[in-house]
Amino acid sequence: MPVSEATAFAPATVGNVGVGFDILGHAFGVIGDRVRAARVAEPGVRIRAVTGIAGPLPLEPGLNTAGQAVLSLVGAAAPPFGIELTIEKGIPLGSGLGGSAASAVAAVVAANALLDAPLPAIELLSHAIAGEAVASGARHADNIAPALFGGLVLTVGIDHPHVKQIPVPAAVRCVLLRPHMFLATQQARGILTRLVDLSDVVWQTANLAGFLAGCFTNDLPLIRAAFEDVMIEPQRAKLIPGFRQAKRAALGADALGCSISGAGPAVFAWCEERHAEAVRAAMLAAFRAEGVDCDHWVAPVGGDGARILERR
Repeated sequence: MPVSEATAFAPATVGNVGVGFDILGHAFGVIGDRVRAARVAEPGVRIRAVTGIAGPLPLEPGLNTAGQAVLSLVGAAAPPFGIELTIEKGIPLGSGLGGSAASAVAAVVAANALLDAPLPAIELLSHAIAGEAVASGARHADNIAPALFGGLVLTVGIDHPHVKQIPVPAAVRCVLLRPHMFLATQQARGILTRLVDLSDVVWQTANLAGFLAGCFTNDLPLIRAAFEDVMIEPQRAKLIPGFRQAKRAALGADALGCSISGAGPAVFAWCEERHAEAVRAAMLAAFRAEGVDCDHWVAPVGGDGARILERR
């Protein structure tokens, strides 16, 4: 029996995970976005409303990450009906928590459920990437892939991506803080230099390899040694008041590593579960000393990706 309406949830994400700019990310399912997709007689895609904690967002589908993602899906699948979207934002705009990706992913997952022959998740990836690019100005999957598949995910390639789930040591937790400020992804990408010293490329490559090897072998000392972004974080740190102090505080509380989540301003630390509350308290105190208030959470790294909550 055809599905006339479906609602999907997609989690927040930590993009880059420090050492994996544009290719590595993990889900953080404590918060996320919901999108309801409904069949309508009129062809095409339209957005009925955007609700939740976000500010004003465009209702023109081509200017909205969820709308553009579904436009891409409809262009490929050519369903004999139109799709109306209702977006409920649970992730603040400009937070560095993958809000644009979550909307795009939730939208394509919900819309896909309406199709008479739904596509496999891997085929939804490129459509969600097309949607997320509306907000970021670039095609990348470090937020899209974990929002779709869950867990810690390495994505190689864009047009024909290879997606690999990376195991995370069971003892590891993610401490995530969102300073109460807005930072546009395009602004945070716009400040990045296009020229990088060869020595930094070698250093960053070694850190990425060491980080992944540590995850696969449950080697926390190796993860700690490799958990340093020498290319992107130093450029973006100046955009986030209190970040450097919070990072020092996290490492002083025995975090494995600390960096900027996505484009920021959210900041995250990986640590052993037994140190999580101390790491959170230290980071919060550092931000507060700089006059910056934050939302904050502690959760296991990864967790479930997008899922259908309701269909009828």
